[in-house]
Amino acid sequence: MKTYLECIPCFFKQAIQACTMLGLAESRIKNILDRIAYVLPAFSLSATPPEMGQTIHKIIREETGNHDPYKQLKIRSNELALALYPTLKHKVKTAKNPLFKAVELAIAGNIIDYGACSDLDLQDELDKIIAAEEQRIDREVPTLFNYSGFIKHLREARTLLYLADNAGEIIFDKILIKEIRNMYHNKDIYVAVRGSPIINDCTLEDAIQCGIDKIAHLITTGSDAPGVILHLCSKEFREVYEKSDFIISKGQGNFESLVDEEKILFYMFIVKCPVLAKALGCKMRDVILKNNI
Repeated sequence: MKTYLECIPCFFKQAIQACTMLGLAESRIKNILDRIAYVLPAFSLSATPPEMGQTIHKIIREETGNHDPYKQLKIRSNELALALYPTLKHKVKTAKNPLFKAVELAIAGNIIDYGACSDLDLQDELDKIIAAEEQRIDREVPTLFNYSGFIKHLREARTLLYLADNAGEIIFDKILIKEIRNMYHNKDIYVAVRGSPIINDCTLEDAIQCGIDKIAHLITTGSDAPGVILHLCSKEFREVYEKSDFIISKGQGNFESLVDEEKILFYMFIVKCPVLAKALGCKMRDVILKNNI
């Protein structure tokens, strides 16, 4: 997905948010914004937003010496989501269609996104998710929510690659991965997380804390981009990517970086960006289960 002009203010907003969390003085924040402004003219609008996101957060790490500004937020996100895990399991176990409910919950967990929602009250949002009996899913628009296609390709797949997104959200992913494992015992399942800290995206440390390594092959992209930019990913990741015949891509960053790929991908996320909503022809906070081919 290309970068739109409307994305540029958002880049600066993300930087200010991260710097504010670190308690930086205005003068230091201004220096960081100046560095971002300096590299921005060389950034092509044909590049994906996650590529600029990678650059922004590299600058912040260099200027602050803090390699993981969102660490405490990620720990808190995991703790809150882990506390909900028994409730999530019960919802799936008692559902008329457990796999469908697991898909609903996995997408609902995508609300845990500090990159797109700087004023997110995580506890409040998670309470809303659990309280809601029906998520905002438009089953009449298969181009936006294609569950039947999802099931068809999942059933036929031998090797599944699950591209994780955020810390905390990974617990909701775990619910879906376990349900897939329960229904299809012969699937070879890989879960990929970021190679090193970037915003609140899930890393190996987060995934292991949540037990993902117990239910799937756990790998990293080998990159600190907030998306899957294939030419920046490790050889190990690209080998798994190429051999996978079904890929679940969670979150906006993964969608933005992989939307033009020709493999069988299903994108799962909640729309939190007005630019993306316009491009997809949907509304903010719509729920997406969209395939690329």
